[in-house]
Formats: sequence, C-alpha cells, structure tokens
Amino acid sequence: MQTLPMMPEQASTAASEVDALYIFLVALTTVFAILIAGAIVYFAVKYRRRSPQDLPRPIEGALKLEIFWSVIPFIISMGIFAWGTSIYFKQYRMPAEAMEIYVVGKQWMWKFQHIEGQREINELHIPLGRKVKLTMTTEDVIHSLYIPAFRVKTDVVPGKYTSLWFEATKAGRYHLFCAEYCGTNHSGMIGWIEVMEPPDYQAWLAGGKQEGSLAQAGEKLFQSLACANCHKSDQAGKGPALDDLFGSVVALQGGQTVTADVEYIRESILNPQAKIVAGFPRPQMPASMPTFQGLVTEEQMLQLIEYIKSLKTKQGASAQPTQPQASETGAGKPQK
Repeated sequence: MQTLPMMPEQASTAASEVDALYIFLVALTTVFAILIAGAIVYFAVKYRRRSPQDLPRPIEGALKLEIFWSVIPFIISMGIFAWGTSIYFKQYRMPAEAMEIYVVGKQWMWKFQHIEGQREINELHIPLGRKVKLTMTTEDVIHSLYIPAFRVKTDVVPGKYTSLWFEATKAGRYHLFCAEYCGTNHSGMIGWIEVMEPPDYQAWLAGGKQEGSLAQAGEKLFQSLACANCHKSDQAGKGPALDDLFGSVVALQGGQTVTADVEYIRESILNPQAKIVAGFPRPQMPASMPTFQGLVTEEQMLQLIEYIKSLKTKQGASAQPTQPQASETGAGKPQK
C-alpha cells in the first residue's frame, strides 16, 4: 500500500538543510509539549487540595530554578536563530556563477525566458547540478513562486525584481506553485520544473524554436523605440552612453552614486527623472527623456535589460566608464 509522504522529495542542495531545521523544531516542540503537559498533570495530582481546610504553604521562590528556565530557553532560541540565519543567507545570496532565467508572473500563469531566447509557460527546463538564478517580476498582483521539492519560495512583487536560486540534485519533474492568493484562479497557477541531465538539456535548448537570444530581442526593441538616437557609444547623443553600464557605479546629480543593477535600469526606463546622471541633460541639448511607462511590457523590459547588460566597450567589462557612461540606462533614454 502506498503511504503518504511526510515531506516532498528532496531535490536541491538546500532541501536537506531546510528539512533538518524543520525536523529539529518539530522534535523540540514535541519534547517540550510532553514535558510541560506531564508536569501539569503531575503537579495537579501531587498538590491537589485534599480538604477545604487544606491551605498551601507560602513559597518564597527559587532563584536557581528561575535562572535555569530563563537561560536554557534563551540558549536554545539563539541556537535556532543562528541556524535559521545561516540557511537564510545561503539561500538569499545569489551566486555569481548561476545561470540566469527571467520569470514574469501573470494571472494566472508563469512565463519563463531563457537568456538564449527560449520561452516557456508554466514549465521550466533546467540542467541538473547547475546553479540557477530566477529574476522575477509580475504584470499585475503579488504572486509567490514556490517549488516544494527544492524548498525555495519567494514573493513576486509588482514594480520590482525579486530573486531566488537553487541547484537541483535529482533529475525529474517537480511541481511549482503560486503560494500567494492572487485571484479567482489562484489554485490553477501551477506548473512544472523539468530537471534534465546536462546533455539532454543542451539538446532541448538547441531543439527549441530559435528566435534569437534575449539580448538580440532587446536590441531590436532598443532600435524600434529610437533609444539609439540619444544613447550613442561615442557619447555624442542627448543621453549617456550605455556601454559597460551594468554593474558599474553611476554618478548622479547632487553627488550621490548608485549601482546600475536591474532595479536601476527599470526605474530609469519608467521614471527617467528619478535619478539623473551627473552631466545630463547637456546645456546644448536641453531635452528630457520621456517615460516608457505603459509602452514597454514586463517581458520587453527584461529584453532591454539583457541587451544593456550585453553592451561592452572594446576594452571589455574591465573598462572603467566615465561619468557620462556610468549613467542612465534604458530604453530610449534621451537624457536624464
């Protein structure tokens, strides 16, 4: 007879650590529940009132006992805190070498975009034994991507990017869910993670419909939105150059600086006046960049971001951009 499993299958590097902490918490609470319930029954019987004239003796207190039942729980709780914190930092520090996949949540589906250009809906193919980073956003309400077998779950929030990572340890097919109530068809917002052996994954990747990489799609969109008219590599345009922008430190008006990450690029496209690059707009070109709010979808935004990440100077990623280069990003930023 098939038995009901106590937990989902462990299929990631994080699963065993999360389960160990969970089992410890369950065991700890079980032991203390038994001890406390037993003590209540024991003392209720031992010190029961046997007659109406039976009066309890005054108790002065026991300092050693009070210290004991204060210090021991404190040590246990701090141990749980340290253990949980170590797992948290492991799971929420994104590994630099991870393979990146973009995710867009929408009522009621999950849309995945691979860097190579493949797109999937409610199904994600990944290679076994490879760290995978998901960069996620949503087109409408809050969702939450949950993969029980990997023991990972992260909210997907409108207007910003959230991330999670995992490394699958077993080939197979695993459920993914939306774990945040998101509307009437919330229960149907489910899908699958297909973990494949690396050769099989490469064959799947090569066998898909080829429409160009995500960066190539972003380049076409960049040109169609006329962004290249203002963001020129020779810095002769109204807006700052974008080569080597991603990951650099951008100098802003007022003396502040900001790191050019995905959040900064998104904000620069949708709200160009939020963070204006030092030296822009130029006096001889007094124009301001329009917002692309409502003109660019979340999927197109990811394409633009990936294209900007791909822009390099001849010196490569190690080149140090000038102040105007370390600047505003994005889809058609005439200037900031």
